[in-house]
Amino acid sequence: MGRSSQVEREVKLGVWPGFCLPELDDAVEGLHVVAGAECHLHAIYHDTPDLRLARSGVTLRHRSGEGWTLKLPTGEGRKDMLSRRELTVEGDDQAVPDELAALVVAWVRTSALAPVARLQTRRRSVSLVDVSGVVAAEVVDDEVSVLHGQHLALRFREVEVELGGRADPELLEAIVARLRSAGAGPADPTPKVMRALGPRASEPPELADRAPPGNGSAAEVIRSGLRASVRRLLAHDVGVRLGDDPEEVHQARVATRRLRSDLRTYAPLLDEDWAGELRAELKWIAAGLGDVRDADVLLEGLERGVARLDRQDAGPAEALLDRLRAQRSAARERLLEQLGDRRYALLLDRLVDAFDDQHRLGPVPAVPLGAPPVITSADRWLLPEAGGPASDVLPTLVGKPWKHLRQAVEAVEPDGPNEELHEVRIRAKRCRYAAEVAALALGRPAKRLADAVAELQEVLGEHQDAVVAEAWLRTVAPELPPAEALVAGQLVAGQRQTAERTRGSWTGAWDQASRRKLRAWLTE
Repeated sequence: MGRSSQVEREVKLGVWPGFCLPELDDAVEGLHVVAGAECHLHAIYHDTPDLRLARSGVTLRHRSGEGWTLKLPTGEGRKDMLSRRELTVEGDDQAVPDELAALVVAWVRTSALAPVARLQTRRRSVSLVDVSGVVAAEVVDDEVSVLHGQHLALRFREVEVELGGRADPELLEAIVARLRSAGAGPADPTPKVMRALGPRASEPPELADRAPPGNGSAAEVIRSGLRASVRRLLAHDVGVRLGDDPEEVHQARVATRRLRSDLRTYAPLLDEDWAGELRAELKWIAAGLGDVRDADVLLEGLERGVARLDRQDAGPAEALLDRLRAQRSAARERLLEQLGDRRYALLLDRLVDAFDDQHRLGPVPAVPLGAPPVITSADRWLLPEAGGPASDVLPTLVGKPWKHLRQAVEAVEPDGPNEELHEVRIRAKRCRYAAEVAALALGRPAKRLADAVAELQEVLGEHQDAVVAEAWLRTVAPELPPAEALVAGQLVAGQRQTAERTRGSWTGAWDQASRRKLRAWLTE
């Protein structure tokens, strides 16, 4: 089944029943108007019973003559403009194609998709075309009828201006200005289906961001930090599946790492069995993400090294990289199998149920020292001690990963194995994550420590990448033909230089991160 993809950029304007589309021939110089035929469209929109897609700005529909379309917000463009990635798959209206159903798992999870709205649209359109025949923009005048069974539930009219793929966004200004002068209302970026579904579709999405109060409880801060990581994982799920941008895998992996690290740091305040089971499930999916991400990092590093080689080595170098690309492809196939497993959907359900405020009975209040802490029944994964003030509880908990980091640094020998530096990097990452969560309540002191430790992590990350790249090259070297082996040898030398350079420079980053004033707020 073929799938097409494009980015839709459009502005919607509400219009009154007597509105007439103005002449647009002279609206933009160099463009002329081509009228389209009037058509009647029938669309059925699908969503979960609680409208998770609509609440996140995602739409999934079947439209007569067009097949299935999934629209995903890009987060780009002006506030009054809808910018959405549009994926279209052929098929009848009997069932959502598996290809699109897989892309909305982060929202649907173990729930089910079902028809939630049926719209009939009478559409009249004009296209603005340049001298070469390329459509720069399309203006459509839609009269929309929302049906409930056989009855008319709602009727509204709107005008859409959609830019062509290569059109300048400033073109919108001229067309919208002409429409407004003709009596159209202000831009309204509300999709048709959200208007049809009413207020429920405008409710906050799951895991909506809500910063904890500065004087809040440790529970509120921990929940907020964990919620942000779950939100990151869900936000990048569809990008991981599409596979267009390696950064999507990176961000999803970071989300799982942060969750596992924070569950470890704040374990004294969490139900042991609950946290242990969740960390085990996160480790399972993190492994799949890690295999792909490690291959991406390795490939990116080796491509930089190949770019510095002589031109005569280009062919063998590309053949060598193809071996790594094949490994990456195999890792991605394994990851997609994991993402399609019901086990993954159950994990996402568990994460959302735990950290989404809409599943809770109310906030966990901070309590005075000595008073019994209060935890709601919706937060059974938190121990009573989590109800204490964040300013009192968190410095002690963050002090532990800081202590482990310091001990790992002290254990490094000048000419010791690379594993020692890798252990420092792991400890630095855990300390950074813990401090970043604490910064939600403690502010700048915790943030400055997190930033300094992040610099240390960055230097050691470069060292580890070079070590891993050299190890991979040495592993494949015995099976390489002579020309590729020669290239591998040159690349090994480059990776060795990087490892030696970072081994000699990481202590400067540690000196900055270990300044006493950065950790004055910690309870070690």
